[in-house]
Amino acid sequence: MKISKKCRYGIRALIDLAANSENEYMVLGNIAERNGISSQYLEQVFASLRRAGIVKGSKGAQGGYRLNVVPGELTVSEILEALDGSYRIEKEEIPEDIHGRGIALSIQELIIDRLNTQMEQVLKNVTLEDLQKNYQDSKLYNQDMYYI
Repeated sequence: MKISKKCRYGIRALIDLAANSENEYMVLGNIAERNGISSQYLEQVFASLRRAGIVKGSKGAQGGYRLNVVPGELTVSEILEALDGSYRIEKEEIPEDIHGRGIALSIQELIIDRLNTQMEQVLKNVTLEDLQKNYQDSKLYNQDMYYI
């Protein structure tokens, strides 16, 4: 499985939004600049997030985007599905009369199904709040320390 650039950028932008907005609207250009993402590309990403109800947009001088969900209730699984659809490895259609059907079924059951189960377990148990806290903790930890 490969997480697309759209998903990576979307998650980065949502962490930024959660960490910096405090329920205020943020200009997408500022989020894009802080994260080194093209504003035009991020606008496409946020269009998908807006359609999924994850963010809310507002036009005008005080406009921008804000989270439309509680960070602790939004899972990475939901973000990926909003941006790219299903993240699961697709099942292979195995015809009944194919030679080696048992081998193909073994691969499906012992590899693909297990990967999907484990992946789903991780992605459904990590929230935007977890990502935001991890980001903020690492930001504090990585600040320069000065000793006298």
